[in-house]
Amino acid sequence: MSAEKTIRGKTVAQWETEFPIMTEIRALKETAWINPGRVPFDEAARECVLSIDDVRDAEARLARFADYFEHEFPETAASHGIIESPVRPIPAMQRLLENECGGSVPGSMWIKLDSHLPISGSIKARGGIYEVLKTAEDIAVRHGLLHEGDPYRVFATKPFRDVFSQYSVAVGSTGNLGLSIGIISAKLGFRVTVHMSADARQWKKDLLRSKGVTVVEYPSDYSIAVAEGRRQAENDPYCHFVDDENSKTLFLGYTVAGLRLKQQLADAGVTVDAKHPLFVYLPCGVGGGPGGVAFGIKQVFGDAAHCFFAEPTHSCCMMLGMATGLDSDISVQDLGVDNRTIADGLAVGRASSFVGSVMRPMISGCYSLDDSRMYRMLAQLADTEDIRLEPSALAGMYGPVLLASGALAGYPAAAGLSAEDVANGTHLVWATGGNMVPAEEMQHYYEAGKALE
Repeated sequence: MSAEKTIRGKTVAQWETEFPIMTEIRALKETAWINPGRVPFDEAARECVLSIDDVRDAEARLARFADYFEHEFPETAASHGIIESPVRPIPAMQRLLENECGGSVPGSMWIKLDSHLPISGSIKARGGIYEVLKTAEDIAVRHGLLHEGDPYRVFATKPFRDVFSQYSVAVGSTGNLGLSIGIISAKLGFRVTVHMSADARQWKKDLLRSKGVTVVEYPSDYSIAVAEGRRQAENDPYCHFVDDENSKTLFLGYTVAGLRLKQQLADAGVTVDAKHPLFVYLPCGVGGGPGGVAFGIKQVFGDAAHCFFAEPTHSCCMMLGMATGLDSDISVQDLGVDNRTIADGLAVGRASSFVGSVMRPMISGCYSLDDSRMYRMLAQLADTEDIRLEPSALAGMYGPVLLASGALAGYPAAAGLSAEDVANGTHLVWATGGNMVPAEEMQHYYEAGKALE
């Protein structure tokens, strides 16, 4: 890298002097950042552009569409059309991690299986599907098709599909968001184009094409796919572009997870309060999914919830943007980091400025981990708990270890938590995808992980 390269008028060396964590990011070291700008939740909520009312509005919209999903997607029948994932304890995996780190992981470890969400098998089934539903609802109202009190299964009828066929939906994606957008948009009758980066998995492209989705491939990374998709859509009034970097609608779809989680934990007998903290570890790419989920969790649990973003060492754009305060004005490529990772859903070099600004006063911190660690934990989770995930979904699994005795060990004291509080707490690892991975590809992931043990 040229020594003269500047970012916002400063050389990389000058930035590193101001923010030493940039040196570790450049060196591809596993590292962590504890957010010095986190404030009490009530204070953060007063200054935020979104509120719990927005989250409840999103929840109500999803409830209106429940009968449509139950009618059109048989896999949602058991949940009566509600798209939700289970939460369960993972004590065997907790014991294995304790053995590896040579100490205890105080509290109990649980996993949130967004990897098993119906329809598209990833966390993107929350925000991605929600934004398309809101778009369809708005169009239906505008065309006089939808009236108050109508059952939403009318969205599956020919008049609705005929109108939606006049419109198109586009999105830029590394894979899972494209799957969610493509599957639901095609089902409703929209014409769909998914702009996919080079690191997207081939099976995801093949599945989308089998659903009638147009897939446009780019030899470069996620940011270019998004930019090109946005450019092609901006002059077409009949095209809705799902902007993963800036969409409030997409973000709000994810937030509903917080409301659902509150009930799930209560049903499981898990207490969350000041003396029983909830630590949540969320794999992070551009930030919309984890940011939305964390926002919803903070709305529900307030200061009792402590949320962390987890990223690959080669793609830790959110930690970089948050730590420097530059958000989307800096990318990992600016530091000479290649943004290449097996965690395709997290292969993002530049974070969302919207998510960065909304979550800065709420997020507890970020950490990064090697691809090899994700691979190894993938195999370990399969062996201990019989849960199979794609590599990116394991990014959150390392968080409890870091909080117990690693780079995040200073966080509890900084947050005013005692050792007893932590011991009474719950660690929740957010598993973001994997249920739709073809068996042969999953076996390849597993064997790669076993080879590293």
